[in-house]
Amino acid sequence: MSSAAEDTKPAMPVRAPLTAGMSFVKLAPWIYTIALFALWELLVIALDMPQTILPAPSRVFQAIVQYWSPIWKNSLQTLYTTTVGFAIAVVAGLGLGLFIGWSKTIYAGLYPLMIGFNAIPKVALVPILVIWFGIGAVPAILTAFLISFFPIVVNVATGLATIEPETEDVLRALGAKKLDIMLKVGIPRSMPYFFGSLKVAITLAFVGSVVSETVASNYGLGNMMSSAQSQFNVPLVFAGLLMLAVEGIAMYALMAWIERRMTGWAHRSTMSH
Repeated sequence: MSSAAEDTKPAMPVRAPLTAGMSFVKLAPWIYTIALFALWELLVIALDMPQTILPAPSRVFQAIVQYWSPIWKNSLQTLYTTTVGFAIAVVAGLGLGLFIGWSKTIYAGLYPLMIGFNAIPKVALVPILVIWFGIGAVPAILTAFLISFFPIVVNVATGLATIEPETEDVLRALGAKKLDIMLKVGIPRSMPYFFGSLKVAITLAFVGSVVSETVASNYGLGNMMSSAQSQFNVPLVFAGLLMLAVEGIAMYALMAWIERRMTGWAHRSTMSH
């Protein structure tokens, strides 16, 4: 009897293929990155490309080792200006986004102005910032702030604008005031939009810092790459680009982690699939 009972027990699900698939997904970024560098190296060798045009990855890594001290110092400077500008953009963008999304009248009045401001190339503002604040870290911080500010404002205001009119009518009928609706429904509704916008804003903040450092600073990766370009030290230019990519990926990953931690309730779980 016992053997018959054991035969009727449901078989345990096989998890090995799922585990292997998840492991490959985690390794996929590294695999694709290595493949990209390998293809780059082979193309440079096959086409006999001069390093003043396109240096091979091996030459770029040599430049990183050779110029590690200035690369490290300038990377920290760029990370500092980007982080400060981005932090200001987060605070100001969240506040202004909540203000714009507070009512449809404010939204209709200020949103076109925000679009017009965002249409102005931020590079054109750098000379003005230099006149006001001089050459240094301040123009880079402000450029990072200005270029990353708009996505945060738009996403927060959009999140508030997604409140259905029927929901507002029901809550008002139950005695809720405008502030209650915003605190209980509006702000929680806008949080996924807000934290999602941070991933876009942080990458734009790096763009703003580097653009400003190229023309209005004596420090930072932008200034370093500009100086290297004037000396035709192309491997150092690509080394600076590579460091920017590393910093950008790291900060993007941090924002994505914060988004998952803070708004996991708003996303469908993938564990059940």
